[in-house]
Amino acid sequence: MDAVAHVRLLADGEPSWHTLSEHLEAVATMAAAFAEPFGGSDWARYVGMLHDVGKYHPEWQSYLRRQVLPQAHLESSKRPRHSGVGAIAALERFNYAPPARIVAYCIAGHHSGLADWCPDLEHRLMIEQRERELYRQVCDLPQARPILGCQPPHSKPSPYGNDRAQLHLWVRMLFSCLVDADVLDTERFMQPDVAAQRGSYPSLDELRSRYNALIEQLERSVQPTPLNQLRRQIRLQCIKNAAQPPGFFSLVVPTGGGKTLASIGFAIDHAVHHRLKRIIFAIPYTSIIEQTAAVLRYGSDTPSPGMELFGSDAIVEHHSNLDPEEETLRSRLAAENWDAPIIVTTTVQLFESLFGCRPSQLRKLHNIARSVIILDEAQLLPAEHLRPLLSVLQGLVDYFGCTVLLMTATLPVLEGTIGSPPVQLQGIKGVRAIIENPSELAQKLDRVELVVDRARGTPLPWEELARELGGYKQVLCIVNSRKDCRDLHRLMPEGTFHLSSLQCGQERSWIIQQVKERLRRGEPVRLVSTQLIEAGVDIDFPVVYRAMAGLDSIAQAAGRCNREQRLPTKGKVVVFNPPTQVPAGVLRKAADATAELLRTRGELRLDPEFYTDYFTAYYRRINTFDAANFQERLVHGAEEFSFAFRSFADEFRIVDERVHESVVVWYTDPVTGFDSRTLIEEIRRGRDTYKTWRMLQRYVVTLYRSEVEQLARSGYIERCGSLWVQAIEQLYVPGVGVQFDGQGSWFGDFVV
Repeated sequence: MDAVAHVRLLADGEPSWHTLSEHLEAVATMAAAFAEPFGGSDWARYVGMLHDVGKYHPEWQSYLRRQVLPQAHLESSKRPRHSGVGAIAALERFNYAPPARIVAYCIAGHHSGLADWCPDLEHRLMIEQRERELYRQVCDLPQARPILGCQPPHSKPSPYGNDRAQLHLWVRMLFSCLVDADVLDTERFMQPDVAAQRGSYPSLDELRSRYNALIEQLERSVQPTPLNQLRRQIRLQCIKNAAQPPGFFSLVVPTGGGKTLASIGFAIDHAVHHRLKRIIFAIPYTSIIEQTAAVLRYGSDTPSPGMELFGSDAIVEHHSNLDPEEETLRSRLAAENWDAPIIVTTTVQLFESLFGCRPSQLRKLHNIARSVIILDEAQLLPAEHLRPLLSVLQGLVDYFGCTVLLMTATLPVLEGTIGSPPVQLQGIKGVRAIIENPSELAQKLDRVELVVDRARGTPLPWEELARELGGYKQVLCIVNSRKDCRDLHRLMPEGTFHLSSLQCGQERSWIIQQVKERLRRGEPVRLVSTQLIEAGVDIDFPVVYRAMAGLDSIAQAAGRCNREQRLPTKGKVVVFNPPTQVPAGVLRKAADATAELLRTRGELRLDPEFYTDYFTAYYRRINTFDAANFQERLVHGAEEFSFAFRSFADEFRIVDERVHESVVVWYTDPVTGFDSRTLIEEIRRGRDTYKTWRMLQRYVVTLYRSEVEQLARSGYIERCGSLWVQAIEQLYVPGVGVQFDGQGSWFGDFVV
């Protein structure tokens, strides 16, 4: 009787068996194809053949034939173990030489994830007798012997002997190939109707034709203003550079210069020219991801009727703000492994996938190889994780055929020596500038007067600032924390908008839309916001006030002023010294670096020369570029293939969810009338679906865990299953968000 890998029940109730030999061969073949772009096919085929060899054990076969259940093939504490057998077989085959650990990580972790070698995996595979006894028993089975004797890999991992800092990434990529192939082949047998929904996307050649058609349409319809002419020149420089070899590129364009559309032109031409597989947009804030996705679909975030760029059939959005009404089964499946030609995701999702350890995180990695990665707002890469971030980007370029485009108005210093002793690192190498003369471009796009006198002197009281802001018909003021935003907003004239992450995503989107509409119609509009308004939100005020901050933040604030150059004179950007301290940590270090620049240079300017000096001063103040111990956990033991995958993944958090918790609030959409309490009630009654949970993400506010505990003690929130949800009406006030009537400003110095 053939050994079985999976079993499913047919419509007539009879079992259908997926033979183990067929599954192993299919996974090996598919994984080898996935690994071809980085030269790892022989390794991928080997791990594919061995990954489920433990299922030949009689205990597994008896269990699978007895338990005819959809999840019976998965490993758990209640089922026989199988993943250690193939891992031990590889160690034995290679006489326990360190490179054999590559295979051991992948096979032993293909259900549970990549583990630390020492002490976890070493103990499990080399000391624990239960696993070794299972291996010995499988070795005695005639059916298993051909699999155990299959052709081992003969090549060396490409970083081996060249760059030990990239060996962990090579192992992750190999693991990704195995996991995705295993899931896809299992799905093909278990859920053939779902498997049929995958794939069949338009080619990059077709997408380039769509892009060129849209550009022709735009050039016929837009006014030939000086700003539009500059945008055209920027786009042409991007196209000109697209034929250059893959590697690092920078696109440094002041806000409002049309970076997004220009970067798409570069990426699509570059990918077609070099036969790359896809384009990945990584964006720092979910608040602007929908805007970028709209540009990719339609060519504009406010498209005209009949206007379209790539449409929806080529784009997959992988982020928490995705509207379930626009999500299909096909797009949801593509988000699992990023096999679409264009991916729109967050910077957090990208890097926490690259450094994760769970199969669901790592499954998509092999589809990052041979891609164009566009890092939007590159200046927002977190300094405390800069060492692993720059290292993995270098690895993707050097060993996995990627091109990385650093897109920003304020390019940080990412090449050469970064920081000062004893906190230093070597940056990435070989960044090529697409814009030939960024200083000249900055002058041409200079559309604001930067007023810095108020940044030097006595702090400006909120009351005085409120009176000053109230004198403008249209004005934006950006402050450094949610507390500052709330305090200033209370003093502003009635009708002033408030924007911070104390409001749920659904309300923030509505406010931004309302502000845009009033600006477009020339109506009075005042907005007090945290810095979440800065990164990429296409909004255009004649006057902007910015509390003292990093020069990159000031430049982003200036990008919300006179953005379209519609004013007869320059817009006005006022930098002021607020009455409260800048929040401690990297934000204060950034503000201090700006103050140093103002003190030593006597002025601030929004041009590349000043940005270089600013980032140099800023990085000198950073206490660590390696908060999660990348060097110790993933580099020092690399030549012995001794990695601490799980320990690093636990510590590497761009957004540390261990100190934050989410609360689902009550909010009624003013346009549709939809009330989030409908979703909460579905969960209470056990009627929730995938769509319920997707929609809930639009009604979440993130708070410190200590604040959540205080709210729970006060009865403002309650448990609903695994969620914290609003319990009383007074907690959430439309227009300002979460409130609390306890003593003091309990919501603290949250930045956004």
